Amino acid sequence: MTPITTTAELQAFCDKIKGQAFVAVDTEFMRETTYWPKLCLIQAAAPNAEAVIDPLADGLDLEPFLEILRDPSIEKVFHAARQDVEIFNNLKAMPVPLFDTQVAGMAAGFGEQIAYDALVRQMLKIEIDKSSRFTDWARRPLTDAQLVYALGDVTHLAKLYPMLRSRLEKEGRLAWVVDEMRSLADPALYDVTPENAWKRLKPRRHTAKYLAVFKAVAAWRERTAQIRDQPRGRILKDDAIDEVATQAPTDAEALDRLRSVPKGFSGSRFGPDLLAAVREALKDPEAYAPVIERTKHQPSPAAGAVVE
Repeated sequence: MTPITTTAELQAFCDKIKGQAFVAVDTEFMRETTYWPKLCLIQAAAPNAEAVIDPLADGLDLEPFLEILRDPSIEKVFHAARQDVEIFNNLKAMPVPLFDTQVAGMAAGFGEQIAYDALVRQMLKIEIDKSSRFTDWARRPLTDAQLVYALGDVTHLAKLYPMLRSRLEKEGRLAWVVDEMRSLADPALYDVTPENAWKRLKPRRHTAKYLAVFKAVAAWRERTAQIRDQPRGRILKDDAIDEVATQAPTDAEALDRLRSVPKGFSGSRFGPDLLAAVREALKDPEAYAPVIERTKHQPSPAAGAVVE
């Protein structure tokens, strides 16, 4: 099996997709040691064409495929779409309209956050071979087995989509899923502006002092992670942000007393900047504290899944 490695090949493939009702899309990426995801592979399957695209190939311009993602006449189908959408949003190609089979599966009664292989098993009666699941997708060359495994992520997805959509239409739940998809395709959801980083977390208190420090420390961590291209958790864990916001330490001694902060953190390269962020927030907590909005409630999923 040969992946697409040239712009001419990609353009020819995308020309086939134009005019189709939908295209199933998946990505393979690496981000275990980085803040920014490294896109390693794109898989796509429309009713009339399927391919694996190698974004690491020298000279390959992804623009023909990005145009497909931007095309409002083609529905883009993903499973557990958020990280894939984040990657394409970073490439200035928000995939709209989109359809997430994990969200659709929940609405159809298959349970919350159902895994792709479980949904394929239940709806298509197919067992997915997981032998290539933990592949290092950044390494080249990829084997035929790895490429076949990757392509299977979208060929099965292309079969699931019409079945799930039809089922939701019959059950009167499609409108809710479509509404959820609009939220999933909202660029604000993928905003990585440091000042908005607190929105990704769950503040446990609502006092101005707590929220001001919570927002400031989350922003400091986000900015540091971006600059250093390191995962957020390697800079500071989520639970540590909560404890720092609760205790509001302003000096090294107070910071080192916190259980969730690594030993010696105050003396590390990060300690002084974190403390500076806390002190800045405490200058005027009322002005700096964010406004907490009410969360949106989901409707109850279908009572049970009856696979047809």
